[in-house]
Amino acid sequence: MWKTVLGSAPLLMMWATLAAAQPAIEAGNVREGKLWFDGRATVGDFTGTTTTVTGHLTGGASLAEVRGWVEAPVNTLLTGNGRRDKDLLKSMEAAQFPSIRFELTRVIVGQVIADTTLVELEGTFIIHGVTRPVTIPGRVVLGEHRYQVRATTPLNLKDYGIGGLSKMLGILKMHEDIVVGIDLEFAPAAP
Repeated sequence: MWKTVLGSAPLLMMWATLAAAQPAIEAGNVREGKLWFDGRATVGDFTGTTTTVTGHLTGGASLAEVRGWVEAPVNTLLTGNGRRDKDLLKSMEAAQFPSIRFELTRVIVGQVIADTTLVELEGTFIIHGVTRPVTIPGRVVLGEHRYQVRATTPLNLKDYGIGGLSKMLGILKMHEDIVVGIDLEFAPAAP
């Protein structure tokens, strides 16, 4: 019996060290951020970007307990081509569905390397009036009074009822599969 207890002691010490290494996370708001997507089309690949991102983290005793949301207005996404931007707003029906939102319901904490923690962010995307569950792989960098979150995930536009991807009888076409990414920095909420 003592062999089993002594044999598991290093494992228990390692777990205690990892648990102690996970600091409490303060509630916070997006201080700065970027939401982007990479798209492919018959006339070439392109990226749409916005830095108009808002969001809030509830905080928690550990990273696994954090919940929150991030949101960006559709009409702030820019691709560097005015005509394509206009088509984007039309396809996304931005007047009716003005924002893209991710609601975080669970953080699955993975490997910790220095100040960076690999995570899976579980939650829901709300895009074009459609709500779908997603799990997004990412990384969180925990700094003093700031938290950086970076993640990317594939997304199919048809899953969100987004049409209007073809023009000129299909000669000009945007592919329905895109990659969405976020790079956000949260800072503690003002008291």
